[in-house]
Amino acid sequence: MRLTEFCERLDDELRTGDFADLDASANGLQVGPERGNVERVAFCTDGVKQTFERAADWGADAVVVHHGISWGGIERITGRTYGRVAPLVDHDVALYVSHLPLDSHPEFGNAAGLADLLGLEAREPFGAVGPEHVGQRGRASDAFTVDGLCDTLASELSTGGQPVRTIDFGPDEIRDIAIATGDGSDYVPEAGAKDVDALVMGEGKQKTYHEAREAGLNVFLAGHYATETFGVRNLQDWVDRWDAEIETTFFDVPTGL
Repeated sequence: MRLTEFCERLDDELRTGDFADLDASANGLQVGPERGNVERVAFCTDGVKQTFERAADWGADAVVVHHGISWGGIERITGRTYGRVAPLVDHDVALYVSHLPLDSHPEFGNAAGLADLLGLEAREPFGAVGPEHVGQRGRASDAFTVDGLCDTLASELSTGGQPVRTIDFGPDEIRDIAIATGDGSDYVPEAGAKDVDALVMGEGKQKTYHEAREAGLNVFLAGHYATETFGVRNLQDWVDRWDAEIETTFFDVPTGL
């Protein structure tokens, strides 16, 4: 498959253009020969030297990531930036990035994958970013306890051996759950306003503790990386279903953060 067609199919499904004015990430094709072909594609959460080297060693023609290398412009390709990009250029590996578009996708997105894991029903958009939403909320068919939800997240997510942290100022019985993967600290007020029992997110900030306490909300900090592997894995599964001879792989590189 031509690289241009590959990127166009992803852009169309993820509505990449709709996020051009909302996202600091330069979504879409960030590095690559636009006239190239795609036969082997590696998927991973973070676009960094470690994953690029693994992709090059595997013989990838392209890498699809959630966190790319361009966040508001690159002025110089020197030093650490040069070292990060070099494995791609040296081995003609294209880099495709989807940040907020992938967060937002109602089926393939990170929040959607986490909601699937927790078995949430009656889902609604959550986590407003302008006219878009990057999270989901829903209702668990069977109530969780704080410890039960924590154990589920710890056992099912790629946490790098790190514990799932809890801020438990909410009810003992958890049914209504909001999800904001990655850095979800800005969405605690929205979760409180929507009167959910718990907010599951990747990482928080100092303010998260007090905002959760004042809102009477349970907050689960499951790790930025751990909550954001769903999107690229779902994209991999989707590409595998294409009527095209594309071989795929996923590189799991947990940070524990």
